[in-house]
Amino acid sequence: MDVRRLDLLRELSERGSVTAVARATHRTPSAVSQQLKVLEREAGVPLTERSGRGLALTHAGRELARSAADVATALERANALWDEFRNHPSGEVSLATFPTAGQMLLPGLLQRLTEVPGLVVTCSDRDPELEDFPALTSDFDVVLAHSTLGQVPWVGRGLHVTPLMREPLDVALPLGHRLAERPNVTPHDLVGETWIGVPPGYPFNRVLDEIEVVSGHPIVTSQRFGDTRVTEAFVAAGLGIALLPCFTAGGLDDRGLVLKTLSGVTAARNIVALTRPDRAERLAVRTVLDALVAESERVQRANAGRS
Repeated sequence: MDVRRLDLLRELSERGSVTAVARATHRTPSAVSQQLKVLEREAGVPLTERSGRGLALTHAGRELARSAADVATALERANALWDEFRNHPSGEVSLATFPTAGQMLLPGLLQRLTEVPGLVVTCSDRDPELEDFPALTSDFDVVLAHSTLGQVPWVGRGLHVTPLMREPLDVALPLGHRLAERPNVTPHDLVGETWIGVPPGYPFNRVLDEIEVVSGHPIVTSQRFGDTRVTEAFVAAGLGIALLPCFTAGGLDDRGLVLKTLSGVTAARNIVALTRPDRAERLAVRTVLDALVAESERVQRANAGRS
């Protein structure tokens, strides 16, 4: 079987439609369909079946798609061995990050990689809902994702997961707030406050739900923003309080905010790097992952007193 056709089948299993596969592989939908039909003739069994107006994989198709992932991983491992033999982690690595991780990790990451000749890292910012992070690995070599404890939608998805750090989530208050002088706050202290929240499906919602359960009182959310800078501006203006990531919301006194440790609930997020198994074998990608781990360790050391 042709490896390129196997890869198209794998793409179909991950992206769900011929149109999406065509867009991702820079082909026409008819060209993708033709290649899948050729693969089906080679396999000797039906690999796809009609589902509404589109195509779905048969059981045989799903099994072959999983085998295609193994083939791709083996090929990348062979290429990586050759790159290691040449000691040459060259090529382009695409990376997607949510905004606060980009702010915290990417400048240092790219500085670390300036001395690796021939390695180009292309970065893009994304801010998806929690469930959408794994899907980004189809389009990017490395995806930075975050989740609160107990929320790990990438488990069981066959992805390579590189843990990077655990970052506390603090309560942001405006200067002069009644709790601003406390060393820390509890859910009971926050009863009656108005919150600036995050959109539904974002990781921080789980912590807000836990605050509500522990305090026994409903949380009142006046506004919801995905951009922490907008949230900071609303809190500074006295329009509510919010959860903010500790390491990336530092130095806020001059912006009219203070951060307080939240006690009584588990308030932290885990940051990881997600990659498809085949791409994780590439020496260039492994070089980027190693640099991400090193930069994450540096950031945690620099913020050790705040966590």
